[in-house]
Amino acid sequence: MMTAMPRLGEVLDDLASRFDQADLFYGHGTDNAWDEAVYLAFCALQIPFDSDDGIMSRKLTPSELKRLETLGQRRIDEHVPVAYLVGEAWFAGMPFAVNEHVLIPRSPIAELIQQHFATLLPREPERILDLCTGSGCIGIAVALEFPDALVALADISEEALVLARRNVERYGLQERVQVLHSDLFAGLAATYDLIVTNPPYVSQDEFIALPAEYRHEPALGLVSADEGLAIPLRILREAPDWLTEDGVLILEVGYSCAALSARLPLVPLQWLEFANGGEGICRVTRKQLLEYRDCFI
Repeated sequence: MMTAMPRLGEVLDDLASRFDQADLFYGHGTDNAWDEAVYLAFCALQIPFDSDDGIMSRKLTPSELKRLETLGQRRIDEHVPVAYLVGEAWFAGMPFAVNEHVLIPRSPIAELIQQHFATLLPREPERILDLCTGSGCIGIAVALEFPDALVALADISEEALVLARRNVERYGLQERVQVLHSDLFAGLAATYDLIVTNPPYVSQDEFIALPAEYRHEPALGLVSADEGLAIPLRILREAPDWLTEDGVLILEVGYSCAALSARLPLVPLQWLEFANGGEGICRVTRKQLLEYRDCFI
């Protein structure tokens, strides 16, 4: 522990050094020890991320120092991702409440949202579904990008939906964003111009091999049977019944994209490219989903 009344910069240097020496995995919001330390400290102490460099000279109180010490040691000893330690993660440039009932937001879909789904949609969507919503971050970001659209957030996890509702309220979207309990499409009653989904797509073997940080995330949101493809294939099979005539499905399958392509060699999945990194997201139209429906078994 640092001596009494250290400056923020000194505490960050110490945290980053300790993180660097620990066997930590970065991938839930940062990719290095320094950014991880800043993420933890700024969120825990409610310091704006756009603060100028002078903030590094701020002296910490004993209670603030104790809080950072406790959280930092948990990060090292328990491999808890910082987002869970501070209860907040960023997606598409916005903060969202998170806890261990939802995955930590990190989807490249954020880039598509910030680009207004450029060239991917035939028209402005009026009704949008965020399937397997978790914290609600994708659907909420989409709702803010399309201010005239009605958006539904659907998930099988009641615990996740409690958090999604909190995030909907945080952004004052209760009038336009509906939160629905549903096992994929089973609990829905409308059709949508756009369905965006980041479903479970990790195989059980892959899940076991993941870094320890992922053990803190709900397996329900990560693991899918049939080498990770069972849930994505079910979505592809059922989605056309829930899309409007010119509707579009945006489906994320991450590293399982090669396996899905191999399973569906005849299906013209449009794999999207990302300037900020990321892979495994495809675009499929309702027409294509209907034409190749027999392949999604």
